[in-house]
Amino acid sequence: MKLSMGSVSRTVLRGVVTAGAAGALALAVSVVTAGTAAATPPGLSCDTGKHAVDDYTGYALCSNDGGATQTFWVHLVCGWAPDVDGEHITLAPGQSGQSTAHCADIGTGIGEISVQP
Repeated sequence: MKLSMGSVSRTVLRGVVTAGAAGALALAVSVVTAGTAAATPPGLSCDTGKHAVDDYTGYALCSNDGGATQTFWVHLVCGWAPDVDGEHITLAPGQSGQSTAHCADIGTGIGEISVQP
């Protein structure tokens, strides 16, 4: 079988592109997996989510189940737009409160929502 330099180059290039795409996909999957492992700070019970009619607004609704005053805020990873933090909420023991934030509309929407201490 006779191979020309053009077909060898295309074969090598195709292998490099395929390996690069597979590596990028593996990195993206590991980043998403790592992003979903965000834990709620100790002493708080929190629900997080996107606004019902606005995929660019996220919230953290938390209750202070501990014995000391706690401060928290919501953190949104916003895709192509800069990440944003919501207002800092301070709760005495037994209190509940909500922090909200909004990703810029130029981005791809919320990719991750976490609660920061």
